[in-house]
Amino acid sequence: MAFLILERGFARLDALEMETCILCNRVARNNLIRWYFSIVSRLGDGVAWFVMLLVLPIVFGSSAIGPTLHMSITALIAVMVYKLLKKWLARERPCLSQSQVFALTEPLDRYSFPSGHTMHSIVFIVMLTEYFPHIALLMLPYAISVALSRVVLGLHYPSDVLAGVLLGYSIAHASLYAGVLAGV
Repeated sequence: MAFLILERGFARLDALEMETCILCNRVARNNLIRWYFSIVSRLGDGVAWFVMLLVLPIVFGSSAIGPTLHMSITALIAVMVYKLLKKWLARERPCLSQSQVFALTEPLDRYSFPSGHTMHSIVFIVMLTEYFPHIALLMLPYAISVALSRVVLGLHYPSDVLAGVLLGYSIAHASLYAGVLAGV
């Protein structure tokens, strides 16, 4: 019963968001726009964040090790959350369910809800704001581009991205709160 309600809810949401998906996807058929968002998306697979985590202790020394470990553990928790939600909720990507939307880069998996790329971008931005605010300001345009790339490239609905933002924000703040309680 719950699965049927969820399926119907996603079908209604898909219909509401389809025009936005089509419009954003058309914009990305411009080669320069597609190239930019494809690179941002590929880096959003984790490469940019992993490099950042490796560089922080090199740049800031041993004082960055604790925050870097905290961000790494939080990112792993976020991976588990989004993988479970995607498997359980099973919302088809717009490029798979709508003939007018094209995947302009290869999706990592079949399902779209929530956007894991967006979730991780927000987790890192929130945690960087706490530990390294000046780095967060530098990374914010990239994080926004990652979120936009998901819809522009035909891989996510806007609500997938919004869910990624809300989940990422919640996971990061819960982790920061837990860190305060643990004395991190």
